[in-house]
Amino acid sequence: MREGRDSGGRKPGARDIALTGVMIATIEAAKLALSFLPNVELVTLLVILYTLTFGRKIAYVIAAFLLLEGCLYGFGLWWIMYAYIWPLVAGFAWIFRGRQSVWFWSIFSGACGLFFGALCSVPYLFIGGTKAMFAWWVAGIPYDLIHCVSNTVLCFVLFTPLKAVLSNLEEKRQT
Repeated sequence: MREGRDSGGRKPGARDIALTGVMIATIEAAKLALSFLPNVELVTLLVILYTLTFGRKIAYVIAAFLLLEGCLYGFGLWWIMYAYIWPLVAGFAWIFRGRQSVWFWSIFSGACGLFFGALCSVPYLFIGGTKAMFAWWVAGIPYDLIHCVSNTVLCFVLFTPLKAVLSNLEEKRQT
């Protein structure tokens, strides 16, 4: 791919930039709207859907989302966790992009929630060793279970209608 061009070989235009901004705003708004519920979030679902629908543009969305999160809430240890978890979710969604089953994506989303705490424990390996990493992960397992169930249910309910809307939007954007 030539620098400055999208995967279709054309330069990104105002619509592409606006779409990217809307994706970032939607992820942030969804995160904020559900922030009062512990480990119930739509970020995972939106990252999956945006990856499936808009492809590599998700890299810009994640980068801007990470920057926005850091500016709003500070660049702490949690931010480092986000910096590798969200690209990892998008990367796996990209690998499995040929899958169409709502069941597959619901299980995938649930697995992301279940393993979120384990992934977040990685920095503690370098800070306090394997015992600190393990203790931090185990202490959060009840929240990981909530995260797993909520991600699975939200994806199962919202995946198909949101995918249809996003696919329609992408078709219109390309014309």
